[in-house]
Amino acid sequence: MANFDTDIAVVGAGIVGVACALQLARQGKRVLLLDRQAPGHGASWGNAGHLATEQVFPIADLSILKRLPSMLMDPMGPLRLDWKYLPRALPWFTRLLLNLRPVPFGRSVAGIRALNEGSLGAWQRLLGCIGRLDLLREDGSLLVFERPESRVALQALCGRMQQQGVAVDGWSAQQVREAAPQLSEALQGGLFFPRTGHFIDPYRVVNALFEAALAAGVQFSSREVTGGRLQGDGVCLASSQGQVRARQVLVACGAHSATLVKALTGKAVPLDTERGYHLMLPAEHGRLPFAVTSLERKFIMTPMTDGLRLAGTVEFAGLDAPPSMQRAWQLHRLSQGMFKQDLNADGATPWMGFRPSLPDSLPVIDRVADGRVLLAFGHQHLGLTQAALTGEWVGRLAGGGDCAGAYRLDRF
Repeated sequence: MANFDTDIAVVGAGIVGVACALQLARQGKRVLLLDRQAPGHGASWGNAGHLATEQVFPIADLSILKRLPSMLMDPMGPLRLDWKYLPRALPWFTRLLLNLRPVPFGRSVAGIRALNEGSLGAWQRLLGCIGRLDLLREDGSLLVFERPESRVALQALCGRMQQQGVAVDGWSAQQVREAAPQLSEALQGGLFFPRTGHFIDPYRVVNALFEAALAAGVQFSSREVTGGRLQGDGVCLASSQGQVRARQVLVACGAHSATLVKALTGKAVPLDTERGYHLMLPAEHGRLPFAVTSLERKFIMTPMTDGLRLAGTVEFAGLDAPPSMQRAWQLHRLSQGMFKQDLNADGATPWMGFRPSLPDSLPVIDRVADGRVLLAFGHQHLGLTQAALTGEWVGRLAGGGDCAGAYRLDRF
């Protein structure tokens, strides 16, 4: 391949792909960003907006075994597995359970923690360099509980987080009321995480980074990448608008990454999707000063420029099944009783997106094929949180740097 269309083709224009594209362009590379959708229109458009640096534990623990029957039976539960998808999901769940053994579980915690510990600083650097620190509120977040019998579980969680170096403060019911007076007085207390925050609109974050990337020389092409192969000293991608020849390719297309990774590396990656839902309430402003999560109800409420976003639930049903928007509306029902006056759902809009998840809860951030193929996908619930730091790491990988073993492709 004597002639290249670009130095590096970045496949995927979500928050991770755009952050990486900007970083690579700032390093002087010619970057072509490819996606069948406009930037930020996948999972990055509708996530909870929470900078979740406190979430250092894997997506599941051994209690999932007790919940499997209810997952199959309750279509509105916080964790749902579509029984029709069970045969396809079974190998992934088997790997998930194997990773809950003490040694691999500890490895996952260490890997998540290493990413999360650097994430706030990375976001400060990234938004600072484009002059958009206003998009991030570094005001902490709160986990609340309602039932007196939940106090023991909350205290145990607090202890586990402190052991992992997470900054956390126990709050009484009075402290919760003082900080967020519109919340119900029935709340018993909670945990406050001062080193977290929230974005005022995740889609605006992607757009701001994308505009900065264009200004730095990144080219964007709206096309679907349908395959690829190593060729000569570069990579040839097949797309809906013809071939793209590049010295390097970065696969950063989230839940859609597995097929392209297999084509380029021959490696079958155990990637599945956790379908997440949100309900946006445009009539709600000023109810909360920061993101609030319910321990028992298992959902999060994040104040944003355009209203209050209720997000949560996990559904395993694959990439092809239609969304079940009743799950999004269920979030409004879950909010009832959390406030002194129920939330206004006038004009509310539901949404569903795909979280890319690997069974050890760690992303793949790696360079393979003699550096021709870079990988950055599988961030599960933490794509927004970890995107800025992932961009910095990918920048080092593109220049020949090594990847930490916890995130390597060959761990599978």
